[in-house]
Amino acid sequence: MIYTTYFAKLSKLPKEIIPVSICGKAPAFYSGYEYKKFAPKYDFFMKWKETHDNDYYIKCFNEQVLKPLTIQDVWEIYRMIYPDLPIEPNVDAMNELDIALICYEKPTDFCHRHLVSEWLNKLGIKSEEYIF
Repeated sequence: MIYTTYFAKLSKLPKEIIPVSICGKAPAFYSGYEYKKFAPKYDFFMKWKETHDNDYYIKCFNEQVLKPLTIQDVWEIYRMIYPDLPIEPNVDAMNELDIALICYEKPTDFCHRHLVSEWLNKLGIKSEEYIF
């Protein structure tokens, strides 16, 4: 399963769940896996910081970040962590091997990881916020 969470709770994440940063810039203390294809683009992120227009952000994120991606891109994350996995995507394996996509915001705050999670679920890949 693909969980989502945030850096402030990283130390409380169970050891069997592998963290993967999906933000533009991970904090200095983080030295784990990173997957930048799920990171927001600088231009629309900076405009959102000024306006806090969530609808604008969602539109840009869906068009510029998620639309070009496929299940193969998600599989890249698993192959980065588990290089012996086959090249062809396997949704069953994605639903069995636990990873956590991580960024900065609290679960109740607006955050791109929630958009990624929704997109993953539409692909048939189980994804939800990790509940501590």
